[in-house]
Amino acid sequence: MAGQRIVANSVLPACREELRLTTADGLRLVGEAAFPVEGMPAASIVTVHPLPTHGGMMDSHVLRKMAWRLPALADIAVVRFNTRGTTSAAGTSEGGFDQARGEGLDLKAAIDEVLRRGWPAPWLVGWSFGTDVILKHGDVDPVRGAILLSPPLRFSVDDDLDRWAVSGRPLICLVPEFDDYLVPDEARRRFARIPQAQVRGIEGAKHLWVGERHVSRVLDEIVAVVRPDVGPLPDHWDGPMERWSDL
Repeated sequence: MAGQRIVANSVLPACREELRLTTADGLRLVGEAAFPVEGMPAASIVTVHPLPTHGGMMDSHVLRKMAWRLPALADIAVVRFNTRGTTSAAGTSEGGFDQARGEGLDLKAAIDEVLRRGWPAPWLVGWSFGTDVILKHGDVDPVRGAILLSPPLRFSVDDDLDRWAVSGRPLICLVPEFDDYLVPDEARRRFARIPQAQVRGIEGAKHLWVGERHVSRVLDEIVAVVRPDVGPLPDHWDGPMERWSDL
């Protein structure tokens, strides 16, 4: 097969811009927009990271790999940001952790950035804590729908799920077989309140999605929803490629 194999630290071509988002309550958030080198993106994604009090941030590995790969492989723009009080290599967002309450304003600021750029209406992708932020605050126009990775249902409540049920927005839940908080069968029971919710158990995976096999599965699942005419994603790239190093 032509080209270089895509591995865990492969960074494919994209335009990458630092973001400074301003929330409705006046906080400045750090983030990044990654989008195709040429032309308008065919779709856009806004991501929300795992729990910042346990190390979650915009550079959490699945989200970073989305930004490294999806603009080139699927013409998808990816917006990542640090929620209030969260630190990554890009910097620290103002404010402090607010248990998925004030973080709703952070999410809105990121959605507004997509609209400002004139990109297609976004899909939301949350991981762990990020899924709670989305369930509580993401059922708003012009959001297309949401994809939840390892949803723990820790901060969201039944009323949040019921709002999604009423809206009819698509909701896809990728639940690891060996998740620490919510395994597939229990997730199906909890998300049964939302008729349109799809719970997909991912065999062999754990809450943190460690391993390239599981990351690739997540990215394929995301692309199948956001750009169903594309995929599965290739595992080789015939073009320039960088290798990221945290050292």
